[in-house]
Amino acid sequence: MPIDPSARVHASAVVEEGASIGPGVVVGPFSTIGPEVVLHEGVVVKSHAVVTGWTEVGAGTVIFPFACVGEVPQDLKFRGERTRLIVGQRNRIREGATLNTGTEGGGGITQVGDDCLFMTGAHVGHDAQVGNRVIVANQAAIAGHCIIEDDVIIGGLSGIHQWVRIGRGAIIGAVTMVTNDVIPHGLVQGPRGALDGLNLVGLKRKGIDRAEISALRAAYATLGSGEGAFLERARALAESESPMVREIASFILGASDRSFLTPRS
Repeated sequence: MPIDPSARVHASAVVEEGASIGPGVVVGPFSTIGPEVVLHEGVVVKSHAVVTGWTEVGAGTVIFPFACVGEVPQDLKFRGERTRLIVGQRNRIREGATLNTGTEGGGGITQVGDDCLFMTGAHVGHDAQVGNRVIVANQAAIAGHCIIEDDVIIGGLSGIHQWVRIGRGAIIGAVTMVTNDVIPHGLVQGPRGALDGLNLVGLKRKGIDRAEISALRAAYATLGSGEGAFLERARALAESESPMVREIASFILGASDRSFLTPRS
């Protein structure tokens, strides 16, 4: 059993044969580590947590009590195929959060980037792709096959419908159901998820200059009330001098299984 000599595994923890436990890893009391799990350097698994399945957890990630990381998908089509969960570095997976492995039909891998925070009771469904620095607040759920790009914030008690894409830097308000794709830097709120503007607070916190924010606001207005259909307006934005406006256009014109939330009139 490859357990690094510097790892600290509590006597009451169960580390199954075949698991790989890296340098400086801490496994707390009454936790369970499955036989195909890889915990990289400095991972902390606190008491009563479960890490199972074909799961890899990146360096410095902390898994809090009663979290369940790497269990099989909540998908009735799943027939026990061997699929994966890959969690990046320095993530915080708080109490009761659940992250599932993928499905054969969805590509076989659920993946989480670096420096994310999954608050109490958050859920990441099968085959979801979650970027870096994503925050998923308490009891929010990301359904299967979703793509959540970098720097997204999902408010508490919100739900992201399967196959939805949420663009970089977007923010989803609390108690919101999102059923269609969200443009980068969008602001979504309300029970049925209306696109209600841009994430201006987030843009300012990132130090985006005023000219770029003005260009984004003009692009948002064009999407909401310009000439032609929504996709035609997006094609016009693809020629913008602003890289962030072009990012929005590229996101809209990219492949998707859903339609888009469009600016509220």
